[in-house]
Amino acid sequence: MGKQATSQNKNIQASNYTSYSILIIIGLCHLLNDSLQAVIPAMFPILEQSLGLTFTQLGLIAFTLNMVASVMQPVVGLAADKRPMPYALPIGLTFSMIGMFALAFAPSFGIILICVVFIGLGSAVFHPEGSRVAFLAAGPRRGLAQSIYQVGGNTGQALAPLITALVLVPLGQFGAIWFTLVAALAVYFLFKIARWYAEQVKSVFQSKKEHKTRAKTPPVLAKRIRNALIVLVFIVFARSWYQSAIANFYAFYAIETYGVKIAQAQIYIFTFLLMGAVGTFFGGPIADKFGKRNVILMSFLLPAPAALLMPHVGPILSLLLLGVIGFSLLSSFSVTIVYAQELVPGKIGTMSGLIGGLGFGMGAVGSVVLGTFIDTVGLTPTMIAISILPILGLLTFLLPTDKRINEWYETT
Repeated sequence: MGKQATSQNKNIQASNYTSYSILIIIGLCHLLNDSLQAVIPAMFPILEQSLGLTFTQLGLIAFTLNMVASVMQPVVGLAADKRPMPYALPIGLTFSMIGMFALAFAPSFGIILICVVFIGLGSAVFHPEGSRVAFLAAGPRRGLAQSIYQVGGNTGQALAPLITALVLVPLGQFGAIWFTLVAALAVYFLFKIARWYAEQVKSVFQSKKEHKTRAKTPPVLAKRIRNALIVLVFIVFARSWYQSAIANFYAFYAIETYGVKIAQAQIYIFTFLLMGAVGTFFGGPIADKFGKRNVILMSFLLPAPAALLMPHVGPILSLLLLGVIGFSLLSSFSVTIVYAQELVPGKIGTMSGLIGGLGFGMGAVGSVVLGTFIDTVGLTPTMIAISILPILGLLTFLLPTDKRINEWYETT
């Protein structure tokens, strides 16, 4: 009995202790994983020239990558909520490594699609399970922990312009071969994470709040949760479409509008994504202090004027506005995931997969729609049209406050 009590005490301590070393490693793995994904849109200008692909075909490549990742993420998260799978993390990245190796030699549009399916599968496994690792290592600092985890991913995405300018422009499509080494490094670190995860899962995973959600949810509360999730979906939709437009197509807009070269156009994407990574890092701890709904709301309202102004200014001011928009808009990236986790406690993987996967899915649909729209009406009208998306952040007023969510579960 004494030994069992000691073990339980250790479990309680673990659940209230923030493991920064684990958070840093899983954040680094997130950086490596998302830098692999960043290779795909980074290759768009190269593929457009070398294989003569249309904007619609480029959109379909992004659609394939993101849809595989988005559709599978909630499935992986739901399965892992029932039975955690620590070693799925390195196995998933092995799929990405295979896809990246094949991408360097892909001779046609069809083969490229197959390669990105493998990369998407690796991402689908990594994201919900990586988010669970961040949750387990968070202790009481869930916003900060999710920010450390997510900022790794956003930083990896921000590397896309540098990948284009420093690797793909001089080496072409074959330059993707170097990123198999990036994938191998991620697999190595994830084996270490998997061992820690396996030790934690039997203890910290069973929290009081998780037990509470296993009881039947009252119908009135279930309806409130459903409505809140629907609103959250629309908010993620607006953010994902805007981010997709900038990350995938703004380089072409800069080339056409400002007369810059491919390498120079990457500065605009890099600024947006880098400042987005900075915003992601600060968004979590700010949400821990001032509330998650408040951060989600301000992340849309603050950049809305800048987004409306950006298509009508010159190259220098647009660069500054992209930094402001990226910082503000993506500051809610990790916060929306934590908000969903607390909205439906006990379903960490499912909510991480749903919201994170939803982001990929909406971005995927956006890539196809926007690519087709560009082919039809042009780049400038498309950039003007997407500038209204941050205004949809006003829907955040329909979300329950953090305090209200706590009251729901205190009374059930």
